[in-house]
Amino acid sequence: MAAEQPQGRDGGRRSEVLEKEEENLAYGEFLEGRTRKRQNISKPWMQSYFQGLKYKCEEMLKVALENNPYAKLLLDAMKNSGCVVYRDRHFSCEACDGTVSGGFDALASQIVLCQNTIQSQSQMNRVVTHELIHAFDHCRAHVDWFNNVKHLACSEIRAANLSGDCSLTNEILRFNFGLKRHHQTCVRDRAVRSILAVRKFSKEIAEKAVDDVFESCFNDHEPFGRVPRSRGDAKYAYRDFRNRDRYYANL
Repeated sequence: MAAEQPQGRDGGRRSEVLEKEEENLAYGEFLEGRTRKRQNISKPWMQSYFQGLKYKCEEMLKVALENNPYAKLLLDAMKNSGCVVYRDRHFSCEACDGTVSGGFDALASQIVLCQNTIQSQSQMNRVVTHELIHAFDHCRAHVDWFNNVKHLACSEIRAANLSGDCSLTNEILRFNFGLKRHHQTCVRDRAVRSILAVRKFSKEIAEKAVDDVFESCFNDHEPFGRVPRSRGDAKYAYRDFRNRDRYYANL
């Protein structure tokens, strides 16, 4: 598994790494009763290799859940909504088919992390946050993942908007910046991409579904209360969330 390139003077190499991650950043929901696609690891040397990937994936997951303010806020919000998340039960590091980085399995209420495509801690943080937003939506609302493309579109819009996928830093590293209302454009485009990655819809249907629900879902910032545009902003959102929780507990 390729290691994350160091940041520094060589911005071109860092951008190449981000672009490589983006190729596999088709977050998805394992919908329509599809079986998770796993790599064939029957040979002993492959078993050892994938065990190493699994161990690294699980270690990065632990760091994300303990240190990433996006994930910590979402875990607390789900707990408050009656959906307690356990790392061993609700997350699974697996060898995927290489086209996605992770997904939310609505049937199993489990987040799948693709150990063979997640290449760095920063990517793990983004994937975990993105999929936890889907899990939060699954917990708090009656999301029809299987039959209603607008429900799927709404959750994809929220995930792209709130997870940091479209942060200014990430967009500059993708060489995407300078456009008016660029954040909205990024969210829309990534929501459409995610739908097309997991459902057999035409691009026109995916775009229409996103456009139909965009305004209301883009402005739904729960549980953050804002769009956390950076890790520091996510820390403030987490602090405000905990203070809000204490306030209501004392009423």
